[in-house]
Amino acid sequence: MQLVTGNWKMNGLKSSLKEIESLVSGLRGRTRLPEILVCPPATLLQSLGPVIQGSPIKLGGQACHAKESGAHTGDISADMLKDAGASYVIVGHSERRTDHKETSSDVAAQAAAARRAGLSAIVCIGESEAQKNEGGTEQILAQQIQASVTADSLTPETAFAYEPIWAIGTGKTASLNDIDRTHSFIRARLEERFGLPGKTVRLLYGGSVKPSNAREILNLTSVDGVLVGGASLKADEFLAIIEGSRG
Repeated sequence: MQLVTGNWKMNGLKSSLKEIESLVSGLRGRTRLPEILVCPPATLLQSLGPVIQGSPIKLGGQACHAKESGAHTGDISADMLKDAGASYVIVGHSERRTDHKETSSDVAAQAAAARRAGLSAIVCIGESEAQKNEGGTEQILAQQIQASVTADSLTPETAFAYEPIWAIGTGKTASLNDIDRTHSFIRARLEERFGLPGKTVRLLYGGSVKPSNAREILNLTSVDGVLVGGASLKADEFLAIIEGSRG
């Protein structure tokens, strides 16, 4: 089953709950749906619980600390996310790697914390435009796959999200051929790294996914879902992306 994930990033107030209400309404009576995940700010997790009750929507966190608790002002643990109703957490997003200087070792520790708390991780990997232009995409991805998660942190729902940094929020999208080729490379490295689990973890594409390109991307056999940014903030746009999935 494909996984369609909406990452709200640092957007959303209580007034945004109406978008989830509209999404729930739009999903009623539909069949052949993918797995649907919304990752709002942590401040909205508990408020969204009652809104999505009885719907196919699941909740996820956008990041977590590697420790279960402690003197880490402003951080949130995987256990806290689980307690607030999350079943997934995004780790290693490029904005975290850049803004908070998180390394692949940090990401691996966060993925391990997620597993301990009963969450499944969506592990983000991707290259910058400079790295892409220098022909370093595969080297960067191989390094991140090697260092960003350990085998004992995997769950049946673990996913890897390929997010070319140069495409996030820019309106640029990798070509279908590039996505297919890169996902095939990632799959090969995952199988080499993890064996059988590497064959089954889902591979998501993220990078300016929107209703106009989602169906083509989701129809690629190498793509097991998408990680959506801005287009997930509006129910009609996110619903259109969901409709483009293979279920």
